[in-house]
Amino acid sequence: EMSEMSERSKQNVAHGLAWSYYVGYLKIVLPRVKKSMEEFSRANPNMPACRETWKLHILVPLSCEIYDDLEKADSNIQYLTDLTETTLTRAGTKKRVYKHSLYAVRDEDNKLWHCAVEYATPLQTLYAMSQDECAAFSREDRLEQAKLFYRTLEEILKGSKECAGTYRLIAYKESGEAETHFLSREILWHLRQQRHEEYAVYEGNHPHAMSTTLNSAELNLQISEPDLPQPLQSDCF
Repeated sequence: EMSEMSERSKQNVAHGLAWSYYVGYLKIVLPRVKKSMEEFSRANPNMPACRETWKLHILVPLSCEIYDDLEKADSNIQYLTDLTETTLTRAGTKKRVYKHSLYAVRDEDNKLWHCAVEYATPLQTLYAMSQDECAAFSREDRLEQAKLFYRTLEEILKGSKECAGTYRLIAYKESGEAETHFLSREILWHLRQQRHEEYAVYEGNHPHAMSTTLNSAELNLQISEPDLPQPLQSDCF
């Protein structure tokens, strides 16, 4: 009966996607991000190095609308190259390749900021479900699941020692108006904030900049704790 209630309310969708994304992907690639960035920096000494931003920047649009080509999403975002590949044998696939793309993001002063950035791919599943009649998944369901996905992923990563300091979640809600460089501004805010945080820690101060993006408290999930998916329990253990 509890399983049927969770199925009808679709609470397990985002919860499962977040855990699958972490276990099947992030837990594998994130511990290797800094090494890949270091290798790129050594091979390209002419490019300015900013170790504070040597992380994987994960875009989490609450609309779940994802661009396959970031350069088409925002002309201020330019693809540079791919970082060093990680090759592993996984689930029967020999030499499965994991890699990240490095981008240059142009700011209002024409300065280039370099970072590894990509979308959280499970959001494509949520979007596809909202477009498929068989899933009976409304736009409202999609928005709530996107919020729950972000909050769940945030909590998982906070508790992961392997992934500490290797990622930056960028959750945002697009404005209703068409903004040509909305995405690049979101990314730039986080890149600047990381530098500000690092300098503040070094100097013994606390950052005071206001965030233009969303955090878990601002997402206002409107889901009570008892309604959240609970782990399976057994009296045998």
